[in-house]
Amino acid sequence: MCIVAFAWHVLEDMPLCLLSNRDEFYHRPSAMLHSWEHSSIIAGKDLQSGGTWMGVTASGRWAIVTNFRNGRDQNHYETSRGKLIQDFLESDLAPIRFAQQLEGKQQDYAGFNLFVGDREQAVYMSNRGEAPQVLANGVYVVSNGLMSEDWEKTKHLRKRFTQEFLPMLQQTQIPEHDLNYAAWDILEDERKIIPDLLPDTGISKEMEELLSSTFIQSPI
Repeated sequence: MCIVAFAWHVLEDMPLCLLSNRDEFYHRPSAMLHSWEHSSIIAGKDLQSGGTWMGVTASGRWAIVTNFRNGRDQNHYETSRGKLIQDFLESDLAPIRFAQQLEGKQQDYAGFNLFVGDREQAVYMSNRGEAPQVLANGVYVVSNGLMSEDWEKTKHLRKRFTQEFLPMLQQTQIPEHDLNYAAWDILEDERKIIPDLLPDTGISKEMEELLSSTFIQSPI
């Protein structure tokens, strides 16, 4: 579920620049990007569990969650990871304080990578082995493993994001449609990783290969 690449305070006048794909089963209902009723959140919405995978507010708060893939974990978790995004965006806590107060509740959720931020601070954590950490300015990419693991899939996206997309944003007078085309070209990349370089997340090699591209084509 999901892959994300973002530049944090790398570009002048653009504190956050982000590209992301959401990977989800076709049958799971969702709503497109919109302003939530009775809330400051602007995001898509998971209509099954009520949360979201990524969202922002007009005040500059933002948050992203990705699934930590572990095919060996057969436990059932009552609390949706998508609620983490809603809870942060609707709170007044600083990003690091929000992440720290989750540490005692981590096992309530299936595995996740979580980024929370505002205009000044960005924080990463995972409930599968990464304590909350304030991020330095730079480029970050994560998919369905820990950020520190740096899969071949994330290396490939990082290369395209940093070498193709970010340089365009540093130029002047680039037409918007050219930027949109470049972003979609990266996000629709179906290049798969060779079998010898695939991670072992407890699923079959065939499924690992299917899920190894930035843009996943699946019958389900």
